[in-house]
Parts: sequence; structure tokens; C-alpha cells
Amino acid sequence: MVKALYDGRLAVDIAGLKMATPVTTGSGTFGFGLEFTDFLDLEKVGAVTVKGTSLEPAAGNKGQRAVETPSGMLNCIGLENPGSEYFLEHTLPELKKYNVPVIVNIYGHTPEEYGAVAKKLDVDGVDAVEINISCPNVKEGGIVFGTVPEAAAEVVRAVKANTGKMVIAKLSPNVTDIVVMAKAVEAAGADAISMINTLLGTKIDIERQRPVLGNVTGGLSGPAVRPVAVRLVYQVAQAVHIPIIGMGGIMCAEDAIEFMLAGASAVAVGTANFVQPDIAETIAHGMLAYLDRHNAQNISEIVGLALPNGKASMPLFNDAV
Repeated sequence: MVKALYDGRLAVDIAGLKMATPVTTGSGTFGFGLEFTDFLDLEKVGAVTVKGTSLEPAAGNKGQRAVETPSGMLNCIGLENPGSEYFLEHTLPELKKYNVPVIVNIYGHTPEEYGAVAKKLDVDGVDAVEINISCPNVKEGGIVFGTVPEAAAEVVRAVKANTGKMVIAKLSPNVTDIVVMAKAVEAAGADAISMINTLLGTKIDIERQRPVLGNVTGGLSGPAVRPVAVRLVYQVAQAVHIPIIGMGGIMCAEDAIEFMLAGASAVAVGTANFVQPDIAETIAHGMLAYLDRHNAQNISEIVGLALPNGKASMPLFNDAV
């Protein structure tokens, strides 16, 4: 049980995952959480979402992996990580010292591999798994799981069959219709959705006349993508009955509140962690000020208020954490 912070007014329950605030961290932008303990108290974050974790260690991409862009950044880290065994033996014991939920972002190259990672992480101290479905399905010639509804659903089913933890499906915006994807993962058993992952982009060095990134393309994040992310959350919130964790360019409390009004029950802050390491706590305090201005008792009261029917199609949770 997470201790009540901020007088309990920011407490949320996301499909059974109890968080003291609705603010978690975007996978890949917060390391494994431990790297940030010199800058903020992890127990003042709603949940720590760790970087992408695979069954075996992964080296990531070669060459330059990140570049700043106007109002954001491009990255092609390539999901570098020390593997699930290292996480369980070295990282998780340290995270368990903090009274904060832990969400592990997982990935694989086949549904069976996703299931194997989920099974390995079905242990005490891991509160939820977030499925990164932006990886290529090697069995199907390299299609990306996150762009084909049937493939995404297959991954969700494989993970659900191998874990008792809450399962979050992280959706890519690089699709024709994200609502179709959301409905597919919901039907397959996902407990929640997180959205959006990065938009694809590239940058050319005009003097070298070559792409800057070693992988040529990378994921665009930061304030530049926020209007797109809010629009997609707004659409999906009207189509599914499971909670949404909204993300994409959140830099302050006002940005986070915009996502919640669009139908997100919680938010994740990503690129802003690089600019202000304690931003998750700062956003939480800003949310309290917003509640005071609008005479609201709990942050969940604002979820979906900007939707046509004035509320999200999912039930709201107001239980104290």
C-alpha cells in the first residue's frame, strides 16, 4: 500500500495499481529510477516506470543516439539494457527499498519472447508490466507489433498468459488509426493503455550531408508532439473502457492536466526529466494548486471533462491510496 501524500487528493487507482499521484515516469527517460535519487524522493512519484527490459542483455544501436530538435529531441537508443536477470538481481532489490509502485517496460521480438520476459518478472516488487510493442516481429518478416492490430493483440495475450501483474499496452502513434489498435489490445486483455510512444523522425547534417543519427531515424519526443498526443488520447478515451496513461511532451502541471481532461487517468513525464530531474514532484504540486482553484477534492474528478459527454467511458476511481 502506497502511503497517502498530498492529503490523498492526488491518489488514483489505475486498474488496481494504486498511486499516490497520477504522475509516473516515461520509460527510457528515467533509467531504472535509482539514477535520479540524488534529485528527488522516489516516494513522491506516483510510480517508477523503468527503461525497456528484455530477456537477455541488449547493446542498443551504434553511432550517435540522440540529437536535440526544436521543442524536443530525437533518440534511437535501441533499447539498450542489462537484461531481466540483472534487473532482478541488482536493480529490483534497490527499488524495493522505496515505497513506490514499479512498472517495468518489457520488449521482445516474438510473442513467446514477450511472454517469457513477463513470466520472469512476475515477482514481488514488480507491480505492473508495460508492453513496448514497437519491436519488429521476426517471425512475420519484421513487421512492427504496434502497427498491426492482430500482432499487438497476440503480444498482449502472450503477456497476460504469463503474469498476474497489471498489463499496460504502450501504443505507437505511427499508425493509420490508433483507435483500432486501442480496441485490439483492450479486447486481448490489456488492463490499461499508455500513449503515446514517440513519433518517427530524422535529422540531416547539412554540412556532412548525412543523417545525424546512427540509426537514421529516431523517436521524436518533447513539447512538439504534445498536441498530437492529446488529440490521440482524446480519441481513444471515447473508444475504450480501460484506463489511459497519457504522455507526450508534458513539461508542467498544466500540460499534465490537459491530458487528464482529454481522458487520461494518469500521466507519464518523459523528456522533461532531462531538463528538470524533479519535474514529477513539481507537476504534482501544480496539480494540487489546480484542484484548489477548481474546488475539486480528488484529481480523478477532472478525468475526461473535456470529452463530448463530459466524462471518459471508463469508470473513475476515487479511493484513497
